[in-house]
Amino acid sequence: MEKIVTITTNKKAYHDYFVDATYECGIVLVGSEVKSLRNSEANLRDSYAYIKNNECYMAGCYIAPYEKGSYFNKDPRRDRKLLLHKSEIKRLFAKVTQKGFTLVPLKLYFSGSLVKVELGLCRGKKTYDKRDSLKLKEVERNIERETKDY
Repeated sequence: MEKIVTITTNKKAYHDYFVDATYECGIVLVGSEVKSLRNSEANLRDSYAYIKNNECYMAGCYIAPYEKGSYFNKDPRRDRKLLLHKSEIKRLFAKVTQKGFTLVPLKLYFSGSLVKVELGLCRGKKTYDKRDSLKLKEVERNIERETKDY
């Protein structure tokens, strides 16, 4: 049984998008980036994924430089290659070319010793959808608070 340890989640993505499907994919990193991720020094806010030349890349993800990495450290905001099967990339490319769909990294985590990315196929929310989801969340929180006493 592999141990799954969450590094970071993209909470803003759940607020800004409807998540239609999720995909688990690997990510190409250098050693100092993995050591920095072990210290949970990453941020997925404003990150997205794109497909170019039948390969999937993640842009905008911030992985802090490892403090003891010296010249091995890479640019913290560089584009990183995501590892998916060719059939998955073709399926995602077909969906992304449709109007309104985008690829957003939702979660970064360790699966055993490997770093994985949970990639979401998302549709954008309108402002009234965001307000509705916030109201629903607040109602659920109030119900939870009231039933906790009983």
